[in-house]
Amino acid sequence: MAEKIKVLVVDDSALVRKLLTEILADHPEIEVVGVAQDPFIARDKIKQLNPDVLTLDVEMPRMDGLTFLRNLMRLRPMPVVMISSLTERGADVTLQALESGAIDFVTKPKIGLGEGMDEYKEEIVAKIKVAAGAANRVKALKGLSELDVAPKLSADAVLGQRKPKHYQTTDKIIAIGASTGGTEAIKDVLVNLPPDMPGIVIAQHIPAGFSKAFAQRMDKMSALTVFEAEDGQQILPGHVYIAPGDAHLLMVRDGAKYRCQLSDGPAVNRHKPSVDVLFRSVAQHAGPNASGTILTGMGDDGAKGLLEMKQAGAITLAQDEKTSVVWGMPGEAVKAGGVDEILPLNKVAMRLVELASRG
Repeated sequence: MAEKIKVLVVDDSALVRKLLTEILADHPEIEVVGVAQDPFIARDKIKQLNPDVLTLDVEMPRMDGLTFLRNLMRLRPMPVVMISSLTERGADVTLQALESGAIDFVTKPKIGLGEGMDEYKEEIVAKIKVAAGAANRVKALKGLSELDVAPKLSADAVLGQRKPKHYQTTDKIIAIGASTGGTEAIKDVLVNLPPDMPGIVIAQHIPAGFSKAFAQRMDKMSALTVFEAEDGQQILPGHVYIAPGDAHLLMVRDGAKYRCQLSDGPAVNRHKPSVDVLFRSVAQHAGPNASGTILTGMGDDGAKGLLEMKQAGAITLAQDEKTSVVWGMPGEAVKAGGVDEILPLNKVAMRLVELASRG
C-alpha cells in the first residue's frame, strides 16, 4: 500500500484549520499530520512531523505567509499550496507567493465558509496531490474524482466548429494557454519578449479577482502592454490580453482587425476561461497567421484547441515535461497530435520571437 501524503495545515482561523483537516482526512491518499495557527508554530511542526505538503494562509499574525514562505524556500524547500482570500491584497500577495515558490493556491470563499470550502473539496485534494508529486495522480491531472458532479463540456458549448474560407489580414497572433504553475510560466515568457511582438491572447485558469492583479503585475514586469481583456477591445501589436477569471476569451475578426470577445457561456472542461475556447477562436479567425503555445497545467484543457490551431495552419508549441510544474495539459496536447515542437520553458520566448519574424 502506497504511503499517504502527509499534510501540515497552517492557518490562523480555527474554522479553516478544522474544515481543511476534515476535507483532507476524508481522502484515502492523504493524512493531515498536524495543524498550526502561525508560522512560528509551523516551523517547529515541520521539524517534528516532516510533512510532504504545506497548506499556508496568506495573511497571518506574527509573520505573514509570504515572509514565511520565502524563509521556508531558502532554508527548507517543500511543496506549498497557498490558501488565499479573494481580495485585492490577497490576490497580489498570492501572485508574489507563486513567484516565491508556491506550487498553487486555493481561494477561500467570501461568504458561507463552511459550505464554500466543501464545494472546493475536489480542487483542494487535486492540488495537494499535484503538489506532492503523488505517483498515482491520473485522476487529479484530469480534474476527475469521485466528487465530480458537473458534466465536462467541450468548446462546442461556447463556440461551434467551422472553417474560415479566407483571411482578411496577415497580422500575426500569438495564443497562450496555461493552468497550474502557469502564472509563473507566463511571466517567464512575457518578460523575455520584445515590445514589437504581435498581439498576444492568453487564457490562464485563475479565479475572478486574481486575473486583473495578474495582468497588472505582468504589465509592470514586461516590455509589453498587458491588459485584463475587455469585450470589443482591439488586439494590437505589442499588447497582451489576459482572459478575466470569470469569462471565456475569444479572438474574433472585424474586417482586417482582430478583437477580443468575452463570453459568459458555460465552463468548458470545467474551466472558465477555457483554453480550448480561446484556441478554437484563434484557429477559426487567424489560421496560419497564428502560433499557439500550451504551458504547464493540470488536466487536458487546450489539447483539442491546439490541435485545431495546428490543423488550421498555425505553428504550435508545448512546454516540456521537465520544466512544467504539471505536464497535464502539454502532455495531453502532445498525445492528441496537436504539437509541432516541445520546448523547455526558457526557449519558448525565443521561439515565439523567431515565429513572429517570419514572413
